[in-house]
Amino acid sequence: MAHAVDQASGDARGVSTPDLTQAGMTDGATFSSPASQSTRQTTQSAPAAKSGTAAAPMTETAGSNPTLAVGLEAFAATAHGVMLDSSITSASTPLDVSIAWGDGAVTAASATGTQHVQSEHTYAELGTYTVKVTVTDAAANTVVTNEVAVTTGGSDYTPYGPTRLLDTRNGTGAPKTKVAPYSSAHLKIGGNGGIPAGVTAVVLNVTVTNTTSGGHVTAFADGDDKPSTSNVNFVPGQTVPNLVIVPVGENGYVNLYNGGWESVDLIADVTGYFTQTASSGYTPLAPQRFVDTRSGTGTAKGQLAGYGSFSTQITGLGKVPASGVTAVALNVTVTGPKSDGHLTVYPSGQAAPTASNVNFTTGQTIANSVIVPVGPDGKISVRNGGWNPADVIVDVVGYYSPQSKGSYLPFTPVRMLDTRDPQDPVHGPLAGRDYIYTSMSDPGDGVTGFVLNTTVTNTKDSGFLAVAPDPNTMDQYDGNTSSQPTPPGSSTLNWTTGKTVPNLVQASTGSTGVIDFWNQSDGNTDLIVDVFGMYQEN
Repeated sequence: MAHAVDQASGDARGVSTPDLTQAGMTDGATFSSPASQSTRQTTQSAPAAKSGTAAAPMTETAGSNPTLAVGLEAFAATAHGVMLDSSITSASTPLDVSIAWGDGAVTAASATGTQHVQSEHTYAELGTYTVKVTVTDAAANTVVTNEVAVTTGGSDYTPYGPTRLLDTRNGTGAPKTKVAPYSSAHLKIGGNGGIPAGVTAVVLNVTVTNTTSGGHVTAFADGDDKPSTSNVNFVPGQTVPNLVIVPVGENGYVNLYNGGWESVDLIADVTGYFTQTASSGYTPLAPQRFVDTRSGTGTAKGQLAGYGSFSTQITGLGKVPASGVTAVALNVTVTGPKSDGHLTVYPSGQAAPTASNVNFTTGQTIANSVIVPVGPDGKISVRNGGWNPADVIVDVVGYYSPQSKGSYLPFTPVRMLDTRDPQDPVHGPLAGRDYIYTSMSDPGDGVTGFVLNTTVTNTKDSGFLAVAPDPNTMDQYDGNTSSQPTPPGSSTLNWTTGKTVPNLVQASTGSTGVIDFWNQSDGNTDLIVDVFGMYQEN
């Protein structure tokens, strides 16, 4: 663990987690074709035929390397990359190896006798490709070939909805009954409505309500073991939403587990899904404020009226392109509401759906991550579902488009840090105005961002958490040559004293691979960060 001296707003402590860049690939599929599937042929010239007669057929000779064969095994090494092991069996003789990757690219290698040939290829587009390996023994006039179908590991995003898939209060998507303690709601994703079968992950806004005890909700793929991480934390009488990006089981289902000791109602609204075919990639951005009704940024100045709505331009502003954007990643905050209610964020040009994104109580300041399709005019709309006014803040943290190169790699959730844990390198509450820096990837490895769930607990003062890329490298921190980063002004989650609050973060790694977590309050807080996946370019 490295330490940096305060220059402006507090001390820093850090931890390096380089293994995270490989975590997404550890459970990936492998693709194989055994040597017994090799196709063999001879290439020696047949004797010349006399005029007017058919050519004599080619025949193998005793010297045609009778053991020559090639077995293939491949696996996804990156979002767009594949590693191939060609296991060659042969007499001890020089061999030529040709690998046709199925996208028009061909690479050559050489071998001598029995050996393994390792090759790697990066595809421009996600998808399934047929790889053909040809091994030639020129001296014996013998060729063997084998083929294997491979699928890239990354997934691209397709906007959908927002649409309500689950509401246990009225029987939508599950029986009309509360989810019992320590049990799960079983939610169909693949093949539900217009969502295709074979999706790898889904974007859901999960809301817990009608709670009578404390607890948490964990989202995970059906068929997988339940992870120890959490997505939504709640206390008695609380209604809490949180965005989740959760892997989908091979049967098309996800589970929403109630980790409380009494039953709860669960609601899930879908805003998109991921598939292993080319669609929209992700481009992360440093958080940028697009809307603030308190100052008139992006919309009229003044609180949004009860049951009122506004539309705001997304495309063509800041670093968001003017065209080609299919969806936008946001952090939406409500503050100063005059009554209980909820916010709904949806594409412009359509009626507000029944889905909700941020639920709030009178006077509460609360934020939630949102991924929402962009309307044909490049705008999104926000509706106040409360009966009294509220201020609304919208920060843009990234966008999806066919031109974006970041593909998503979901993986088994892992707890990256927990300041409550004595074994954690950053053990101990995060002091007010201090930050934790984390080295999460290496520059040049193609990783552009991570999907995280951040939770604050044991909060000693009201404040907010800010997450942003750090301009310093880990080497600069280790060498005590780092400079003080500018504290971010955009909030990831907001809390009041004593509250436990979670929120999903799509965090950019910036140019250095280091991400900062800032406690923007005057009191201590404990911080928990769980990692659910990453975005990687080709």
